[in-house]
Amino acid sequence: MADFVGAIDQGTTSTRFMIFDHGGNEVARHQLEHEQVLPRAGWVEHNPTEIWERTRAVIETALNKANLGHSDLVALGITNQRETTLVWNRVTGRPYYNAIVWQDTRTDSIAAELDRDGRGDVIRRKAGLPPATYFSGGKIQWILENVEGVREAAESGEAVFGNMDTWVLWNLTGGTDGGVHVTDPTNASRTMLMDLETLDWDDELLSFFGIPRRMLPEIRPSSTSELYGVTRSDGPLRGEVALSGILGDQQAATVGQVCFSPGEAKNTYGTGNFLLLNTGTELVRSKSGLLTTVCYKFGDQAPVYALEGSIAVTGSAVQWLRDQLGIISGAAQSESLAAQVADNGGVYFVPAFSGLFAPYWRSDARGAIVGLSRFNTNAHVARATLEAICYQSRDVVEAMREDSGVALDVLRVDGGVTANELCMQMQADILGVPVSKPVVAETTALGAAYAAGLAVGFWTSTDELRRNWNEDKRWSPAWNDEQRTTGYAGWKKAVTRTLDWVDVP
Repeated sequence: MADFVGAIDQGTTSTRFMIFDHGGNEVARHQLEHEQVLPRAGWVEHNPTEIWERTRAVIETALNKANLGHSDLVALGITNQRETTLVWNRVTGRPYYNAIVWQDTRTDSIAAELDRDGRGDVIRRKAGLPPATYFSGGKIQWILENVEGVREAAESGEAVFGNMDTWVLWNLTGGTDGGVHVTDPTNASRTMLMDLETLDWDDELLSFFGIPRRMLPEIRPSSTSELYGVTRSDGPLRGEVALSGILGDQQAATVGQVCFSPGEAKNTYGTGNFLLLNTGTELVRSKSGLLTTVCYKFGDQAPVYALEGSIAVTGSAVQWLRDQLGIISGAAQSESLAAQVADNGGVYFVPAFSGLFAPYWRSDARGAIVGLSRFNTNAHVARATLEAICYQSRDVVEAMREDSGVALDVLRVDGGVTANELCMQMQADILGVPVSKPVVAETTALGAAYAAGLAVGFWTSTDELRRNWNEDKRWSPAWNDEQRTTGYAGWKKAVTRTLDWVDVP
């Protein structure tokens, strides 16, 4: 029997391929960044052809690093940046337009119109989502309405839609020569087009956006012994490997953190922050600005749902300090610079660069640094940036408590920002609960590998996966209640200063 499982992690800024053994330990990886295309203010795009080329390259390089071949892999899983939207020609394989990234805000007028005429309430009830620029449905509508020839091609069945999981899988299984056009419920639940109860595309929701049903991929379980297909022998794996797991990136991280019981939660710190709370087979509809989403569906088992708080700008705020302001030379320097001061000096930074996501959902908001005086230095700004990551996470935790009645005992964390120990200590202080980081920090790729391996019997149960989880580091709260209350009140006041800045059509 093959000894390893592979996982493609197609993210917002890079694509990586990772190989794991039966203990969930990393065997090899390779990662390549791709270009962030910014044609105008508020628009964010990716070149899907570049992403596929990067996917091929990272697979080949990681296998070579480990001196492995396709026959050493029992299965392959895919995880991906969700909501990022692509329409391509199934006959030629060519995209009609760049992939429109989840951060993109060009569809703000589409989202606003949905709420004005009452369709937004139907979307909330059926799809569990508020009408927002974040999700795929409006992006598909924009492409259909603004890219010449796409509407006609969609009606004829030539133009097809997919998030990046679907695009990668289609190419791995042959592309124009028999490529499989599928997705899973975690990705489909981020489109505003899928009914959370039926786990199928909904004709009424499709009609809101004018999207032909034949454009859409088939929705299959997140982990399936029936397989989506196998890789082509002329592809980057040089042979046939079972494709048996797909999870959107944040759901994959939840699986990688083995949050399989209701009430267990994880927070992933990447370009943005994404906090998911497992609600079990119960579909909890949020009244506090969270998203109701599919957590995973394994085979024939009932789907497991989650409440999610999606935060648009966290790690990318640190990148902004580096790339736009130039006050740090690298992400690691944000920690040493922020550590030069004992507190934020009264400065708060709300990085609402593309509006505010959960729990506010305000596309009219824009970023603001408030509370500045002559006393303040770039160290205070750096500290306020790290605090913004933590305060935005607290906003989401408070909303989850309101919706679910669950008070966190501990927050499991993963993602790049967890390397910043000062930021993680701030998170424990601001939340008032311990923060726990696992030994295997790349939980997104690990979760995709778990989904794929479960499907083919490489792992036999979620209990077996739980035994693989080990804590690497824990941060305990050091602030008292008064510090926590005063700090959070200042943050809430700062948020109000960002609202009503942009006139939404």
